[in-house]
Amino acid sequence: MNKFDPKELKKLYKPPRNFGQDENGQVTIIGGSSLFHGAPILSLKVASRIMDMVFFASPEPSVGHVAERIKSKLSSFVWVPWEEVGEYLEKSDAVLIGPGLMRFHSEKIPSPQRHALCDQACQVTSKITKDLLEKFPEKRWVIDAGSLQVMEPKWIPKGAILTPNQKEYKLLFGELTPQEAAKKYNCTIAYKRLTTLVCSPTDCVEVGGGNQGMTKGGTGDVFAGLTLALLAKNEPFLAASCASYLIKKAAEELFQEKGIYYNADDLANKVPSVLGKLLK
Repeated sequence: MNKFDPKELKKLYKPPRNFGQDENGQVTIIGGSSLFHGAPILSLKVASRIMDMVFFASPEPSVGHVAERIKSKLSSFVWVPWEEVGEYLEKSDAVLIGPGLMRFHSEKIPSPQRHALCDQACQVTSKITKDLLEKFPEKRWVIDAGSLQVMEPKWIPKGAILTPNQKEYKLLFGELTPQEAAKKYNCTIAYKRLTTLVCSPTDCVEVGGGNQGMTKGGTGDVFAGLTLALLAKNEPFLAASCASYLIKKAAEELFQEKGIYYNADDLANKVPSVLGKLLK
């Protein structure tokens, strides 16, 4: 298995010196719920540091109020009404779906029973995911979190990036290896483990590094937002593998400053400086 070569970072898109409007592109993030309203905000924080424009849409009405409050501190995104989400997907270079979308309305459901059940929240997330993936198959998709937990592999659009943790991977792909799954479903998979494995239909690389601080909640949402931002102007395998490397380097820099005592917000804030430093 090949290991990721940091020289690959030099292949990432950089806007020309004679820049104009929309040189960095624009993306849409779809997610959030009454239970996990912060998840898409973490994705948004890192994406907004890279993209010219980030649109945010949620099927959960209460998330709109959260987003409006967040805008008092972070103004670099546009919250759009759910009924208009299709219009914003049309003009986006890439789309992230899943962070904060719910599989269950209640955490009271015993864990062993969860994967055998699909309550109302699960059905809503599943329908939204299926409808949008099938309506916009030509879009560059990053599929994460809640959407991964309720979808079927046959819905995966060609060229999409999936960012599963170990439980999500098992739920979606069973006993297939990441290379087998990527080839079968014509997608790129960033399989988040201690050593991340990134596979496309033709290539696989291992991305090591990071530290124990990355186990904290929300770090996956930061990774999804970074992957989305890189996908807007780069090919899927390059975007996913570089994002995997960059998120771990950001975690390593935080470790030098704070040990393992950092959170997902710290990680989102650290990524831009690491990216800027490595792309000089």
